[in-house]
Amino acid sequence: MANIKSQIKRNRQNEKRRVRNKAVRSELKTREKAVLAAVDAGEPSEELVRLAQKRLDSAASKGVIHKNEAARRKSRLNSKPSAV
Repeated sequence: MANIKSQIKRNRQNEKRRVRNKAVRSELKTREKAVLAAVDAGEPSEELVRLAQKRLDSAASKGVIHKNEAARRKSRLNSKPSAV
């Protein structure tokens, strides 16, 4: 355990950010699974793809994931048959 005051505060901040980032990453995975499930079922998935892309862009702009990772994942979602 740190006994420097500034490091104690940094530890608190890091823990808050870790939990927030974990929730965002979890939501990204959930959105992508929803798109894949819709594609497999043959249902229209344009709206699901749009929402997933929106969340990926948001996560990239906030630094939760890298912008190239967001671009790669969006590209993979769009390349699925009947995804768009």
